[in-house]
Amino acid sequence: MEQKFLKINPADSVVVCLQAMKKGEIINVDGKDISVLQDTPAGHKVLIMDKTEGEDIIKYGYPIGHARKSLKAGEWVNENNLKTNLSGTLEYTYNPVNEKLSIAKEERTFKGYVRKNGDVGIRNEIWIVPTVGCVNGIAEEVAKRLEKETNLEGIDAVHAWHHNYGCSQLSEDHEATRKILRDIVLHPNAAGVLVLSLGCENNQPDDFMAMLGDYDKDRVRLIVTQKVEGDETEECMRVLRELYAIAKEDKREDVPVSKLRVGLKCGGSDGFSGITANPLEGEFSDWLVAQGGTSILTEVPEMFGAETILMNRCKTKELFDQTVSLINNFKNYFLSHGEPVGENPSPGNKAGGISTLEDKALGCTQKCGRAPVSGVLEYGDRLEKNGLNLLSAPGNDLVAATALASAGCHMVLFTTGRGTPFGTFVPTMKISTNSDLYRRKTNWIDFNAGQLVDGGKTMKDLVPEFIDKVLAVASGEKARNEINGYSEISIFKNGVTL
Repeated sequence: MEQKFLKINPADSVVVCLQAMKKGEIINVDGKDISVLQDTPAGHKVLIMDKTEGEDIIKYGYPIGHARKSLKAGEWVNENNLKTNLSGTLEYTYNPVNEKLSIAKEERTFKGYVRKNGDVGIRNEIWIVPTVGCVNGIAEEVAKRLEKETNLEGIDAVHAWHHNYGCSQLSEDHEATRKILRDIVLHPNAAGVLVLSLGCENNQPDDFMAMLGDYDKDRVRLIVTQKVEGDETEECMRVLRELYAIAKEDKREDVPVSKLRVGLKCGGSDGFSGITANPLEGEFSDWLVAQGGTSILTEVPEMFGAETILMNRCKTKELFDQTVSLINNFKNYFLSHGEPVGENPSPGNKAGGISTLEDKALGCTQKCGRAPVSGVLEYGDRLEKNGLNLLSAPGNDLVAATALASAGCHMVLFTTGRGTPFGTFVPTMKISTNSDLYRRKTNWIDFNAGQLVDGGKTMKDLVPEFIDKVLAVASGEKARNEINGYSEISIFKNGVTL
């Protein structure tokens, strides 16, 4: 008999509907018959015990908010009768949890491009990176010309990473833009990079190039368009042809999976996210970390309500303190703009069965499995430590995915219950939380985690398939966003624009 509901944790006061339920339907939970009191959509929650006004409602074994009024067993629990417990910043105590993961080390490899500095890329692309938005049009024009001229023979793609910044920004925003652009220029998925400058912008070209440090000058070139006599596009094409001649000679070779770095992201989440795609991604993250590889979890506002789980997995007190700052700094960002910290779920989240930020966070953080936290990164920082890292960035899909790639991730693994087509400047794999989405949007979705609740596959069955799929994409198989040609960047902005 097909399962109709799921009680995630023995302590829970709700079950999740795996199928839509009708008013009057009887479900048996822990030996007790409960009559469903309203029609309840799939992915949503049904209360399995009476609750008084103000009493916590438990899911995943943790509070996801409190009852706005007294509720009866069988009621549909949603944003109308459930309220967040979140408010402002908190003080935290370090209570380390050192869970030992029993995951075998495998001699797995992927086909990557080994760069001069020993870093590894999973794509061999030519990139044009504007230092300022004023030259976006030139960057896009020459990118199209190079793609047409070469027909991409010997390379994977040509991209111009247009953005609106590089000038008229102050202090932290200006530095954040420079860091993200630096990180893009140095990313190993690029076989050759043309840094394209106007010349008079705040992001001065010579200072920016110095910021790159010891870079490969054969593969990273600068053009300052205001200094070019005549048609600057011809000079750009001359340099791009030189970069292309170098890049097309690069070949894939076997690389240990320990070199792989992935970003963990979700968007358009639903009530299935925390029971299918996010746990699957968490299993992959644990597996990758056990192989010596690296994963990064971001979306700090979507950690609110589950942050103590992450804090207590920090390897050291120093990492714990950094994670506390990560959380409270983002809460202060919200509060400084007069915004509450707990009103995160979108209309799509709510329609899909997520009622509060705690509900969302407890599902969201499952993407990073159970491995210990090895590093904490500020926005724009580049990876220094293998293992699981936490990164400061907002929940916005493109901003967060760009931040993950900028930190050094070769690809982003993106779980979704509602569906989304976008991609950032690295392959952005979409993992559906439910099979209906997978069937309807095969042109968007790379892998279906909804099989976990269809009755056909167990987690033990699906994890090896997912590992194989990720390694195939790392080895050159195109993700759906690449097939569709959907790739872009977005840079986080906080302050004044002049």
